Amino acid sequence: MPSSTAPTFICLHYWAGSGREWAAVADALAPDYACLAPDLGGFGSAPAPVGGYTVQAYAEAVGAYIRELDLGTYILVGHSMGGKIALALAAQQPAGLRGLALLSPSPPSAEPMTDEERSASLHAYGNPQAAARTLAHITARPLSEALQKQVVEDNLRATRAAWDAWLLHGSRENILAQMPLIAVPAVVIAGDADAVMSPSLHGLETLPHLPPDTPLEIIGGAGHLLPLEAPQEVAALLREFAESLER
Repeated sequence: MPSSTAPTFICLHYWAGSGREWAAVADALAPDYACLAPDLGGFGSAPAPVGGYTVQAYAEAVGAYIRELDLGTYILVGHSMGGKIALALAAQQPAGLRGLALLSPSPPSAEPMTDEERSASLHAYGNPQAAARTLAHITARPLSEALQKQVVEDNLRATRAAWDAWLLHGSRENILAQMPLIAVPAVVIAGDADAVMSPSLHGLETLPHLPPDTPLEIIGGAGHLLPLEAPQEVAALLREFAESLER
């Protein structure tokens, strides 16, 4: 069992994913740290969010989830879309928040996406072949057959409303004005073979808006789906980050 003083990791998944992307990371962090990975509204098995699909509404929903758990301390971990939501929640300075870890995060500014890319993604909804092509594009390390099936299943489980809302609105939201309110240590983790969001993007669009000296940790040979492609490396970096907070 985790120590009573050890922070819990609250892990937020990527767009068109689900909380189960964190299973191997959670296993690697156990038994020293607990990992909780809720499905975000409209994805996985989660119903439509009560407050809507904006970044702020998702942040409010995650904040309510955390308050219900009555945790002592926790670290927010956000991957891709989940990263932007984690940024918005951290800016609220919620009680118990100790740190912020961002994996290939969607930046606090509008996510760089061409009109052609956005249109193609909108038209890819519910298409298994498109989901498989997306998986091949956004990963650099091979995934097991079971994990490939999981990623495609999660893609197809997304509701149309949640799918479209992120592409048309959430990814375009600019929450830069909230970033000076983030008052906890942070770390950004990226794969150097990420075809969706390169490390240079994080250096330009995210790091300058985080607390001074926030490190950018690079995982070699990994693409965008870090918790699935590199769970051991991700877990090691999260463990190192948590230990640095304890020191």
